This record gives sequence, C-alpha cells and structure tokens, in this order.
Amino acid sequence: GRTFPESLQKALRSLEQGRLGLNGDPAEAQYDELSDDDLLDAASIGTPERPFQLEAALRRGLTVDQVADRTKVDPWFLDQMSLITEERAELEAVGLVGMDRARWRRAKRLGFGDAQLAHLWGVPETEVRAARLAEGVVATFKTVDTCGAEFEAETPYHYSTYEDTDEVRPSERPKVLILGSGPNRIGQGIEFDYCCVHASFSLRDAGFETIMLNCNPETVSTDYDTSDRLYFEPLTYEDVMNVIEGERASGELKGVIVSLGGQTPLKLSGQIPAELVLGTSPASIDLAEDREGWNALCTQLGIPQPPGGTATTYDGAKAIADEIGYPVLVRPSYVLGGRAMEIVYDDVQLETAMAQLIGFGSLGKEGGLSAERPVLVDRFLEDATEVDVDAIRDHTGEAIIGGVMEHVEEAGVHSGDSACALPPYSLAADTIATIEAHTRAIAEALDVRGLINVQYAVRDGEVYVIEANPRASRTVPFVAKATGVPLVKVASRVMLGATLEELRAEGLLGEAIRDGHVAVKEAVLPFNRFPDADRVLGPEMRSTGEVMGIDRSFGLAFAKSQIAAGDRLPDAGRIFISLADRDKANGVKAAQRFVELGFELVATAGTADALEAAGVPVAGRVDKLGDDGAAETAVDLIQRGDIQLVVNSPRGRGPRADGGYIRAAAGVAGIPCLTTAAAALAAADGMADWQSHDLHVKSLQEFHQR
Repeated sequence: GRTFPESLQKALRSLEQGRLGLNGDPAEAQYDELSDDDLLDAASIGTPERPFQLEAALRRGLTVDQVADRTKVDPWFLDQMSLITEERAELEAVGLVGMDRARWRRAKRLGFGDAQLAHLWGVPETEVRAARLAEGVVATFKTVDTCGAEFEAETPYHYSTYEDTDEVRPSERPKVLILGSGPNRIGQGIEFDYCCVHASFSLRDAGFETIMLNCNPETVSTDYDTSDRLYFEPLTYEDVMNVIEGERASGELKGVIVSLGGQTPLKLSGQIPAELVLGTSPASIDLAEDREGWNALCTQLGIPQPPGGTATTYDGAKAIADEIGYPVLVRPSYVLGGRAMEIVYDDVQLETAMAQLIGFGSLGKEGGLSAERPVLVDRFLEDATEVDVDAIRDHTGEAIIGGVMEHVEEAGVHSGDSACALPPYSLAADTIATIEAHTRAIAEALDVRGLINVQYAVRDGEVYVIEANPRASRTVPFVAKATGVPLVKVASRVMLGATLEELRAEGLLGEAIRDGHVAVKEAVLPFNRFPDADRVLGPEMRSTGEVMGIDRSFGLAFAKSQIAAGDRLPDAGRIFISLADRDKANGVKAAQRFVELGFELVATAGTADALEAAGVPVAGRVDKLGDDGAAETAVDLIQRGDIQLVVNSPRGRGPRADGGYIRAAAGVAGIPCLTTAAAALAAADGMADWQSHDLHVKSLQEFHQR
C-alpha cells in the first residue's frame, strides 16, 4: 500500500484466518472481557494475536506511551496503529449514510476493507461496495519498480491503493487471470503454487497474456518471470473484483481461473461473475461441496457412499450416530487440512468433539456453525483402503484418468499425511476399473472442465466414494512426475476451451507411462522439530511437505521415500512392536517379514502373545509403563539405544496413553516410528527389496521412456 496502516490491514486480511483487518470483525470480541492489565500482559508476549491486542488496548483509550512501556513495542508502530483506531471511531460515528468521497478515500487509504466496514456498520458488504462505487471511489494500481529505475521492468508488480492515476498498461492480447493459493500453510501449500505456475506457462505459450494474483512473496507464482503481470493483493472478494474491473478496463479479459490454487480461490467462485469463471462452473463446484446435493448425485449415479448426515448441535450429531452406528468421522464442512476432524467411538467422545467444533467455529476463525456451515457426521469405514484419483475432462465429455493412487495407511489418516503409491500395489484390476468408471461418471455429472480429484474408500472389494473436488489437488504434481503427463498444462488449456484430442495433436498430451516403475509419495512430518509431540496420524493433516521415491518395485520406491522424508529404515537390529487389537492381523504379517529379514522382535505382553500364537518368535517382552513394579519398558530400551525401529499403533490418545510415551521417546532418539500396521507392512517390503537389490541411479526422463 501507500501507507503503513493500509499495508498492515491488507497483510492481516491476507492471512486467511478470518480476520478482516486490524480488528473490526467478529473475532475482536474475544478481548472484551480482559482487563486493561490482562490485555497489556497478553500483548507483551510475541504471539500471532499481538497486533490485534495492541489495537484493542489503544481503542480502550490507553496511550501510546502506556502501551509501549508495558509491551516494549516501538511507539512509531503504535502511533501508526492509532491512526486506524481513530479512523474507526470516526467511521462508526458517521455511519454509512454519512460517508462522502473524501471520507471514503481516507478510510481506504488507511486499509479499511469493505467487509470490515460492513461489520462496523452492521450492513451487507454488497451495500458498502455499492455505496463506495456510487461515490466514484475505485482502486487504482501502482507499480513496484523491480529494476531500481535503471531500465523498464518487463514484468511489473502491481498493488492497489486509492489515488488518482493508474499505472496498469493496456493489453493487446486476450488475458487470463489466475488466482493463486494465498499463504502457504498445512493443508494448502506449494502444490497449488506449482499448479498456478504451470498454468501460466502453458497459457502464455498458447498466446494469452497471463496475470497472476497472489499475496505470498515467497512462492514461484510471484516470481518476476512467471507471468506477464502480477498483482500482490489479498485473495478476498473485494480485492479480486478490484483487479478484475481494472483488467477489464485495460483490454479483453477472457476469464478467471479459480480451480488451481486450492480452496482459497475456489471459495470465491460463487462471488465472481459466473461468465468469467473459466473451467468448471460455479454451480458444479457448489454441487460438489453441498452435502445434500452431492448425496443425491451419488444416489442417482448408483455410487455407494458411507452413510452420514449434517448437524449443527450435539443432539443432531448423536441422532445421526445412533442411526448409522459408531465409529463416526466428525468434521467441519468449511476448513482445510482436516483441522478439527476426529474419529469418535462413543457418545462421550462425540459430545467432546462437538463442543470443540462449536467453540472452533465461534472464535471467528472460520465462522460459526449454521445450516450453510454444518458439521459432517459420517460412518467411519475401519480397515478400508483409501484411494485418490486425479482426472481431466474437456467440454466434449472426454475424460482421462491421470492417476489412481493407493494410500499406504488405511482410511482415517488424512490423505496429505498418508504415503500413496502409483500405480496401486494391492488393488485388484476390477476394483481399479470400478474406481475409474465412477470417476468418469462423476466428472460427467458435474460437467467438469479441467481437473477433478475424487477420493474413495475400498473395503472387502466394495468401492465407496468419500468426496469429489472439481479442482486441482495436492497430488497433481506427484502424478505429473510419476506418469510424465503435464496435467496442469493440459487442464489449463482445457479450461480455455481446447479439447483433449486437439492437445494430443499438438503433442502436449501423450500417453501416461505407468509400466516398469512405481512411484511413492510420502509426507514429511514436523516431528523432528517437535520430538515430544505424539506422532499418531489421524484425520487432521500434520504434514509440512512431501517427497517422492521412484523405482522398479513398490518396496524399493517406498524405502527411497522413507530416506527422503528423513526416516531411513534400518537393515539390522531390534524392532519394538505394540499393536492395538484392530491392527494385529496385519501387524503379524509385518512381524513375520521382519523376522525373515533377520530382525529380533521385542513386544508388550498382549502383542507378544498374538505374535507367538501366529508362530512368530519374540526375542523379548517388556512391561507397560503403568504396570505395577514394571522392570523394563520400551522407553528404557529406546533410551538405551537397543531399538532400531518402533511399530506402535495407538489404542487411545492423550497425555497418559502408554503409546504416547513410547512414540515421544522414539522421536527424541531419532528412531523411525510407524503408527499403522499398513505402514509396517510397506516398510517390511521396502527393507526386503533394499537388501536384495543393488541401488542404481536413473533419471526421471529415463523412467518416462518407452
């Protein structure tokens, strides 16, 4: 922006934490009950809430000197924040009816967004926008001189402000605006930035002028040579519409791509003029996200789903659970990365989960629970295999399957945390055929134009659809590298009207290479930074990155993926095993493989009994931590360096759970720790292949040669 307050408020909007600026939104109510001393004490500690706490203190009438003395924040910044606070008081006093052109321009130059003003005045955002535009107050765009005035910048960076002159150059070519992925965080990261970048490259090669809108300075999408034009703006309705209107005034805008940046731009699809949304229509996007509409569509197509429903209260959720039976997967319908998701097994756990969800929604971070933003309650399919599919469909109805990926961990582990293999390593051919047929049918029913990701659960040969997302998924870069097909480049052209047949003729789309090698995607988890944290994987995503292993067998590819993720599997030594009852069948198979590879097994009493009953020798038994008079526990062995691999699937979660101590000890010791029996089986395959095959280096291009 042109002022510090303007830039600060835009930056806070860009965080996508439900904040509309420096307060002036529902979440500010959390500071109302704090005393002055408590508020200043809180603001004295560097947390993400500190800017909002400082403004709340200034708004109460505390002086800059008082706040600076207690918090040690430089008075200059507090003085700049006080400009926002003083303007807010003026805006609240005059109201919407008292706004003239001069007041509008001052408020906008101090960074007040339309949504923020709507909250302060208690009116709809659309009414605020209409009143502002009626006064002729529109955003102008300035250029960041990326070349220090030594010569003209070829790729200008633009930002909005409210002045009299606009520095956006007119365009001669038809333009496409690509909405980026916003701030990187768990659940939405660099995978979507990859998609936006490849779309920009592909469309520029096709003759379009490419325009990127994003707020993250550390991504490739905001590099100077990625697009023809770049806007550093928050990904909100107001800011996106400002850019759209500016670009429409300076040349032909073909449309806006909303489906490559993850959920952030996708949720704007229903607010942007429908005729500008390129690819799958907003109506189809909404149908895939609307629970009742999606259920009806699957019923119409004859595709099985896990039974479930939606609720906004505990009583409503309990009624669903009573009907479909425990365990159930409880999740909010409005968040990314599986945040606040939980698998519950009884009424007590359900009541706790619903209380947390209601509190989570009421904080203003994602909005409260309502009929439009309910909690989803679904039957959880235990012992099911989860499958991800990426596909592309064009406007003629032709669809191609980019890849069918089998997850290593069973259903219930978030897809972003689970390792997955392409091609599938254990699914039957008829199951894969069913999955591909269902995917094509869903894409046809939604009239998809571009990418779609569909997630399935397979149990006892039955295929259940979990959800479909008519957008790019986080697996698209992995599939493209594993098969040699540039999925995003193809999809971006399809969104602009090209057919798959035309792209084959151009040479952009070739046949996927799926024979002769296996690729495994593995999550990179942050436990090396937080060794005391429990490593149990569940429906809430915890991954901070991912790696790929590729080789001629699943075992070798999996072993490579573990090394790349920082958990090299051992080739000799002792393995500690402790399994929940539901994991003992697969755990026994993995244990047998470990023994065949020359490892010694150490187990707790219950697991040792199960192993020996199956004929698997156990070299030693250990006591549980809570046993009276426990002599030697798994934690003792781990701390002494006697264990090289831990396999521990949880029976429960919480600070007193025995497994929690074991997994934490493994983290502190830097020992690989597997928390599912499926991962243990995959590790055994990898260790076996690693022992029996020499390692050869081969380029990715060689894997893609026929």
